Amino acid sequence: MSWSKLKQQLESFLSPALVGRVEYRATGYRYLPDKAGLCYISVDKKDVLRMNDKASQIRWYQSELEIKNDPDIQIPISPEEMEAVRKDTKGTVPEDRLKVIARNRKITGYAKELMSAQASLSKSNFVALANQFLSTSIEENIESKDILLNILALVDRRVGKKRILNMSEKMKLKHPAVQYFYELRRSTC
Repeated sequence: MSWSKLKQQLESFLSPALVGRVEYRATGYRYLPDKAGLCYISVDKKDVLRMNDKASQIRWYQSELEIKNDPDIQIPISPEEMEAVRKDTKGTVPEDRLKVIARNRKITGYAKELMSAQASLSKSNFVALANQFLSTSIEENIESKDILLNILALVDRRVGKKRILNMSEKMKLKHPAVQYFYELRRSTC
């Protein structure tokens, strides 16, 4: 499918409140047809998400340690996770230390997921993922671990106000790019 047709289809699914605010853009090189251009998403005429661009408004993580030390990331710990740590340590660790161990375990897993999602986004072919988005259900796109599919689903008109408001807890564990578009969509509800 040509870029103009794909762009038209993607923009036809935009939430009415975001029409004119969110745009999908691509650059192409006339004399290098085999070289892919840049694809990016802009909000209010500002480039917000450009694949693997360090100058982007959205935070890109370089290492697991950066994610662990970021005070903005808040990971909720369930009683089941605390109990699992208690079992692993055979009950010899003080209660306050259990919470720290459980949080560190969970944030390590989260960091690995975030880094792999970010790496796949920087290597991704926007056109291929956009076609995948158009051919799968909105539920699958929201639940996907792929950052771009999440973003496309969040700005989609098929996701209603009630669903947007109910997914605030899930969004805390998503990449900052997904969180940015979630807040954008939530502000229009």
